[in-house]
Amino acid sequence: MKFEGEDEDDRLIGVALLDESDDVLLASRQGKAIRFAGDEVREFQSRNSTGVRGMRLADGDEVISLSILHKVGTTSEEREAYLRAAPWKDNGNEPTLPAERMAELTAREEFILTVCANGYGKLSSAYEYRRTGRGGQGITNIDNIARNGPVVASFPAEFGNQLMLVTDQAKLIRIAIEQQITGDDGEKTKGLRVIGRGSAGVRLFDVAHDEHVVSAALIGDSDEEAADGDEAEPAAEPTPDGAAE
Repeated sequence: MKFEGEDEDDRLIGVALLDESDDVLLASRQGKAIRFAGDEVREFQSRNSTGVRGMRLADGDEVISLSILHKVGTTSEEREAYLRAAPWKDNGNEPTLPAERMAELTAREEFILTVCANGYGKLSSAYEYRRTGRGGQGITNIDNIARNGPVVASFPAEFGNQLMLVTDQAKLIRIAIEQQITGDDGEKTKGLRVIGRGSAGVRLFDVAHDEHVVSAALIGDSDEEAADGDEAEPAAEPTPDGAAE
């Protein structure tokens, strides 16, 4: 890819394979995201082309992650109906979609994990990231950037993965991505509750003063125990802090 003219100071942040049935998700440092159809990125004849605009950025903002999402083939009304009664949503709403369709949407659901520099983050359903046209300003990915700090990473994650966070003071934490479940006795298991796309997130890592998360990565093997060493303690339990749907 060629960087020239007004883009000469640009930099590459990701490369991925996709086909016409996929969607592209771009996330920015200031908490915006855009999802558009993969076939909107036309195929160039030259590897050295300058490319096309994926996202229109505000002053001082930059794209920090590229992800590929799989299309499910839903309408906005169907997604909204699913989200009102999703299995992970502990609100007692009865599904209005047929049981077979609810099961299909559940099986094909993807989740977006977003991590910020001040140790906050969240897990949201990819169904909340509506598809728009390429080149727009995007929608809110996570709120309250003033408290959370800039977005460090935003990518698809699955329950059973583990999240590794590293700070600029060389500390690390390894967190299991497990669904928070409320038992019959009202007790909640520790884990990440799936919350709204536009929420402010929860505390994942108690960073020290002037310490910031600088890197986040997924580890697929959830059965492997965390490695010994100088590993920071996690927050006692991720809980919403000013989150608003």
